[in-house]
Amino acid sequence: MKIAVFSAKRYDREFLDLANAGQQHQLQYFEASLAPESAALAAGHEAVCIFVNDTVDAAMLEVLQRGGTKLVCLRCTGFNNVDLAAAARLGIKVVRVVDYSPFSVAEHAVALLLAINRSIHRAYNRTRDSNFSLDGLMGFDLHGKTAAVVGTGKIGRVFARIMLGFGCEVIGYDKFPSREFEALGARYAEPGEIGASADIVSLHCPLTPETYHIVNAESLSRMKRGALLVNTSRGGLVDAEAAIEALKTGQLGGLALDVYEQEAELFFRDLSSTIVTDDVLQRLIAFPNVIVTGHQAFFTREAITTICETTVRSVSEFEAGAALSNEIKLS
Repeated sequence: MKIAVFSAKRYDREFLDLANAGQQHQLQYFEASLAPESAALAAGHEAVCIFVNDTVDAAMLEVLQRGGTKLVCLRCTGFNNVDLAAAARLGIKVVRVVDYSPFSVAEHAVALLLAINRSIHRAYNRTRDSNFSLDGLMGFDLHGKTAAVVGTGKIGRVFARIMLGFGCEVIGYDKFPSREFEALGARYAEPGEIGASADIVSLHCPLTPETYHIVNAESLSRMKRGALLVNTSRGGLVDAEAAIEALKTGQLGGLALDVYEQEAELFFRDLSSTIVTDDVLQRLIAFPNVIVTGHQAFFTREAITTICETTVRSVSEFEAGAALSNEIKLS
């Protein structure tokens, strides 16, 4: 099959080519994201492969259908950027990568937590200038602290296991409680307990209408003063302006983000020679107790290999007329 791969970086080409070696699909790579001005590039391709910040709304799907596209492959887990109802109406199948490496994201969340707690980013910059002062770098022991996991799926459970290894008490919240989470030695929180007792809150839930801005001015005001917040899931979970206000008052002790609500025009690009005009992001990174990474939590060799192999396998299933193992269907 002919596949148009959008938002393609060097590593996408490398790992997709490896995954495709035994399948011989025709992969055409486009560094551009899938957008109205680039949609014509998909014409003549039966499948389109997109990434997390490519928006496939109803209008885009109509353009793709007219160009002959019958399959949309997301090389990511989240699918809030695709209009599934429109895809179903137009007869376009949509697949995603259900599982890759929960360890990659969970381990990055822990790395961010350690860095923000112990001011590793500030110490790194200081020592490069031969400044070995410790003033302003004091953190706290994770041992004995309470870590809250919001979203206890596979990634949340790996994060919980790591935090239990540090000697934390781990509490969780999920609309669909997991026995596996409790089997680790963690427990689900009582109503209001996360805000009252959590020293650390890590977000691992999907972005849905229910979870949009789950971290907002009200929920931040109920958090334990000085708590640390980590988000490696979806940017829209956090109201960034409310977080800024909480940082300014000290209500929020530190913030570590790998995702950002307005990241689509920023992340996965080198903007070092330009002026970034996103005032909210610029205000965030100006705080000494904020760390932002560019949506790299998934970015390990193991995860990228699985993502690319799963994507190619989905195309092969579609070409063969087989059941699609990773199809997203309207509930």
